Amino acid sequence: MNNKTTGPGKIFDILNALFMILLAISTLYPFIYLLSLSLSSQDVSFTKLYIVPPKISFDNFEMVLSNKYIAYGFRNTAVRTLGGTALSLFFTTFCGYSLSKKYFPHRTFWTSFIIITMFVNGGLIPTYLLVRDLKLIDSYWALVLPNLIPTFHMVIARNFFMTIPDSLEESARIDGANDILIFFRIIVPVSKPILATLALWKVVWHWNAWFDSMIYTTDSKMHVLMIVMRRIVLEGLANTMDPESLAHDETQIVNPETLKAATIMVTTVPVLIFYPFIQKYFVKGIMIGSLKG
Repeated sequence: MNNKTTGPGKIFDILNALFMILLAISTLYPFIYLLSLSLSSQDVSFTKLYIVPPKISFDNFEMVLSNKYIAYGFRNTAVRTLGGTALSLFFTTFCGYSLSKKYFPHRTFWTSFIIITMFVNGGLIPTYLLVRDLKLIDSYWALVLPNLIPTFHMVIARNFFMTIPDSLEESARIDGANDILIFFRIIVPVSKPILATLALWKVVWHWNAWFDSMIYTTDSKMHVLMIVMRRIVLEGLANTMDPESLAHDETQIVNPETLKAATIMVTTVPVLIFYPFIQKYFVKGIMIGSLKG
């Protein structure tokens, strides 16, 4: 068999490489532009598109990070992201593991019953009334409990657990291990790919979520970071920026566009930092978790 690439094959490889380079540039350019805008001084007029800012300044980040509403948003988002992800992983994997066992009573019925909720649910108003009647308004539980066990995540976890050989559990049972010990000492260590995948999904979802905070929290101190960013980007600075953060110097020029760019960078970078640590598990977890039904 001839492994040499033919003329048309070389042309295809070159065009494919050029296409991927252009795609990467089109993906990275908006991020680089926002970074350049956020690092620009307040008096810079962006009549042109800059990759490198004409005059680098950290005043935008200083004003954004000194805003008390940004601080509240970071606190609330961190609490819901860390707590919501941990609780969701715990209950989602427990549910998926239980439904992956052949000896679970009426496993097919309960799995189908749960999957139906992906297509049919009570809707926004009944959900809000339930959260209100449970006295969860203006609490972190209102941001965590309604989406504690996402059906899709549970199905992916269930399918992954079904690929684990039964012999691992049988050998542990022979040694006297119970179900709880088997799950934490045997199943969890071999399930790092699916756990990392689910953790990434939950972290990104909780970090970017804003609508539930808007309807379940009335106190501005309970608003998550994305609510604050949305208000700054869409409504401008007057009602969202802390006056003290804008009063460093009465003669200082305040550029709304550079402040908006700095706000977007502040809310985006934490997730970008988190992703590389679990990227190696991501593809493996989603592929294995989707193979078996």
